[in-house]
Amino acid sequence: MDYKRLLRTAIIVGFIAALGFFIQLDYFLIRPSRAVNLRDLISVENTVENDRGSIYLLTVTQQRATPLTAIYGYFHPHMDLNPMERVIPRDMSEEEYRELLAENMIESRHLAQVVALRRSGFDVDIISDGVKIIGFLEDAPAEGILQEDDQILTVDGTPVFLATEVPLLVQDREVGEEVLLTVKRNSQDLELLVPTGPHPDDSDMPFLGIFIQTLPWEPVVPLEIKMDTGRIGGPSAGLMFVLEIMNQLSPDDLTAGYNIAGTGSIDLNEKVGRIGGVPQKVIAAENSDAEIFFVPKGNYEQAKRAARKIEVVPVSELEEVLDYLDSLNNKDLSSCVPGSFDTAWIKVLYLS
Repeated sequence: MDYKRLLRTAIIVGFIAALGFFIQLDYFLIRPSRAVNLRDLISVENTVENDRGSIYLLTVTQQRATPLTAIYGYFHPHMDLNPMERVIPRDMSEEEYRELLAENMIESRHLAQVVALRRSGFDVDIISDGVKIIGFLEDAPAEGILQEDDQILTVDGTPVFLATEVPLLVQDREVGEEVLLTVKRNSQDLELLVPTGPHPDDSDMPFLGIFIQTLPWEPVVPLEIKMDTGRIGGPSAGLMFVLEIMNQLSPDDLTAGYNIAGTGSIDLNEKVGRIGGVPQKVIAAENSDAEIFFVPKGNYEQAKRAARKIEVVPVSELEEVLDYLDSLNNKDLSSCVPGSFDTAWIKVLYLS
């Protein structure tokens, strides 16, 4: 036996395998991560825990793919591969992108506090310097019409103060329809018609292909709310933040004893916006003990395709979520043990 040849072959195979694990491709691998009990992240001043169920934030993991992980992710039913140019704007580093996600999370937390406190009867003022364009995705429909550093003042005549408000207003139309934006450029106000295109993650969802950033802002809240979200980024937990804060402020248990997961951004008008990574978030919810999954209506079909056992509830605004939870609280729970409720009854109630 030629041991030297075997050794050389083993070294070559090992080297190729190592390259497959460590060479980074210009793709991101999106996979399910975890469900986080928001009781562990949020604490509202002077509240008492009285809820029997739980409210969950859902996360996905987004990481640079290697040749081997790309092959694995391509064939895995619960993972997606996205080209880098669909995720990060040109001329933006991964570090800058992570910083943008962190800023989006801060904005989401502030928004949730405003919406939840106002819903709970408190007066909350906002101090804001506006919204600025900081980059474009490749083949962005808005490129050539909008420019970096443009400050967006209105969308279809509606004033905007926060970055999360813009996509929510843009989504309310068909792909290809134009959006009327008022922007401030070099101290001059301009009205611009901007076409929409299909979103890379959902071809039925219109988008402009712009990356935007809220200039410094903060809510003036009447009581202390601590929110420790660690390294979780992005705006998609807004709806669930609102529910957890409201649940802690309320003398009643909004959960009705159920474990509730969900996703979706939220704006100052309580509209729930579409987000990415929905199939992976459904899997994360099902891997926990969650029984109900709230999802933006625009993501409903994606969620239903991914769901195997969890009850998927499509919503477009906070009022629909609260009505659904109220229906759970008004049901006679003596005949229903959390974890084994009659999902057929729930479905008929919601759709009627």
